Parts: sequence; C-alpha cells; structure tokens
Amino acid sequence: MSMRWGMTVPLSGVPLAEHRVVYEAIADAGFTDLWSSEVAGADAFTPLALAAAWSPAMRLGTAITPVFTRGPGLLAMSAAALAEAAPGRFQFGIGSSSPVVVGDWNAVDFSEPYARSRDMLRFLKAALAGEMVDHDFGTFALRRFRLERPPATPPQILLAALRPGMLRLAAAEADGVILNWLAPTDVATALAEAKSAAADFDVAARIFVCPTDDAAFARNVGRRLIAAYLTVPAYAAFHRWLGRTEILTPMWEAWASGNRKGALAAIPDEVVDDLIVHGTPDECRAKVEAYARAGITVPVMALLPTPALESGGRAALLETLTALGR
Repeated sequence: MSMRWGMTVPLSGVPLAEHRVVYEAIADAGFTDLWSSEVAGADAFTPLALAAAWSPAMRLGTAITPVFTRGPGLLAMSAAALAEAAPGRFQFGIGSSSPVVVGDWNAVDFSEPYARSRDMLRFLKAALAGEMVDHDFGTFALRRFRLERPPATPPQILLAALRPGMLRLAAAEADGVILNWLAPTDVATALAEAKSAAADFDVAARIFVCPTDDAAFARNVGRRLIAAYLTVPAYAAFHRWLGRTEILTPMWEAWASGNRKGALAAIPDEVVDDLIVHGTPDECRAKVEAYARAGITVPVMALLPTPALESGGRAALLETLTALGR
C-alpha cells in the first residue's frame, strides 16, 4: 500500500499568510504530500512556494496546472522556480482543465485539448531539462527558448487524464498520471489503459473527503459537487466510459433542461457514496486506503465542509487534519 498521504492546499478559512501552522499540523499528522489545484481560488504555485519554505520535508505537487492559461515559457519558468525552491520534492501536474476555466474565465480558446496537452508535455520535458527549444509543436511554436535557471533536479511531470487516449499518452510520455472523480472500483478500468507505463509511474488521485457522520449533510454537499463537475462534457464522457450512463442520465437530462433542483434530486445515494468519501475520520481514512489498494500511489484528500468545521473554526480544522492523518 502507498506510504504517501496527500492533502489539497490551501485550506478554506485560513489566509495564505497563516498557513504555516496548517502545514505543520498536516506534517505532524503523518501526511507526506501537499498538492495544489488551480480553478478560481489560489493559483497553483503560491501555496506550494510557501510550503517549500515552511515544510522542508513535504513533497509538493500541482493537480493541476492548466496547459492553456499560461504561455509555454511562463509555465516552464513557474515550474522551474518551484523545483529550485523544493529540489527533488516537486511533481508537476498539468492538464487541459475545462472550457469554463480556460475560455470563460481566462479568455483563451479551448481547442484541441489532447494535442495541446501532448505538445506542452513534450515542451516542458525538454525545457525543464535545460534544453534549447526551437520547434513547431503543432498547437504552438517556439523560437530559441531556454530557461535561464533550469532546475538541478527537473520535476517529474504528471498528466491529468480521464479517458483512454490521454491515459495512454501519460503512460507513454509522462512520469505519472493524475486521476479525478472516480471510485476505487474504477481505478482498474483507468489503469488498464496505462499498462505500458514504467514501473515507477506514479498514479495520483484527488479524493473528495467530507469527514462527518451526518450522511445527509455529506450527500447534499456531494450532490452539489457531482452536479457541478459531472455535467462538464469531459467528465460526463468519462463516466459514460466508466459505465454510469444509465444511472446518471436523469441528472444530465434535468441539467440540460435547466432544472437544477431536479438534477440534484436525480443523483442516487449510491453514486454519491461511490465518489465522495464521508463518515467519521477513521471511516474516511479507511476508504481512502481503498484507493491505494486499487493502485493509487499518491492519494490526495480534498477536504470538504462539515458542520463541525463550519462552526469550530481553526481548532476544529487542525483537529480534523490530525484525525485524518496516518
């Protein structure tokens, strides 16, 4: 079973400038990894730059940094700087993100996500190794780019993947893959498409965790997340591929008609329980360990709100982190 144990940062309710105590609590609880994301909160790099200085024993990762929202050179510079700040401790997760994040929020054309991800992966491998890059990759072309500060230890590059084409690309050309929005029972289906990967290929997964024994509360939180994410075309296609077409079609149909309440009501408890970890901290920890047994080498929790966290403030947060640790 994986000895790595990750937490998504930053955590809600704590300003970034005050995260040092949070990172210390996470480390003291037995977590090995801090992983950031990039949607509409903090950017992917700043929380990890703070962690590089404040938590020198922790491994760091981005899951994910979009391949569209920064130019290739800037993306390479950001990754190189973090790799220099945390030598040997940083894994660089990239992915296509979504039309909303890329197009609606960043005013960038979201086209050819597979090709853009492939081309950025190939560019970053060369650039972070210190090579001069002068090449037309297809979705972008660069002239004579070379990092002024290539990291002495280039970061491993992981590729976010949902379906066979991207999973096979990750296995063939990346150092690992990042999975999302799947149950432990789905892991084998995904990894069957990455069977050509090297033995040291890392498999990271973000796992939504709602540590409360109030199942009704957790399922309500889970339904809102499922409706928000699994109606995105890429995630909808992913779950059709995983075999959830029949059980999720009522949600998709209600959502498409504009019936948001109906879409939430159409999500069965069994789907929420498959995709959202909830229960006591001990139960949550056991459920996350099921992902590790299924083949996830880097399980990364994403902490969801609970009544205790909402009313208990920072003390409740630190207590919860300790309870979820190993």
